[in-house]
Amino acid sequence: MEAGGGVGGFIATHGDMKYISEFKDLMFGITETSVEGEYGFGEVLFERTSYGSREKGKEFTGTSTGIWAITAAVYLSLMGPKGMEETGRTIMQMSQYAASQLSKVKGVRLKFQSPFFKEFVLNFDKTGKSVSRINKGLLKHKIFGGKDLSKEMPELGQSALYCVTEAKTMDDVQTLVSALKQEVG
Repeated sequence: MEAGGGVGGFIATHGDMKYISEFKDLMFGITETSVEGEYGFGEVLFERTSYGSREKGKEFTGTSTGIWAITAAVYLSLMGPKGMEETGRTIMQMSQYAASQLSKVKGVRLKFQSPFFKEFVLNFDKTGKSVSRINKGLLKHKIFGGKDLSKEMPELGQSALYCVTEAKTMDDVQTLVSALKQEVG
């Protein structure tokens, strides 16, 4: 993706160096400063990366990593101390709400009843329409439908993978529900 840059992530592990030292990519840590309530960010375990050990490094990461680390630090600071928790809760609530509302559309059902985070599979077998046809119809409403799983996983029938994140609103979900009703109805 993005020619080796443009991505970031969060990794949690035990504080044991045995585990931490196995992460291959550049890592940035947070630590307290000499001023109470202030924190600083910096590269950690630099010597094990290709930058620190050249050909013996466990990774090769482009120079944009540091820029993305700064972006992530700013984002996290703006979110505040409960930001990740609130985002996770929003995603859980919105994705559960979306799955519930979409599975009320005639002929549409939630394929798996197990707990999920963000992504869920809807089955359209009882609509009499293919996911491909439904997705083409949704495009008329300027909506990209779910990822068609029917070719990759034919055992799931006419099923699609949907994803809802914190960027979606209840209005967005209702717009999708209305459009889906028109396309399968």
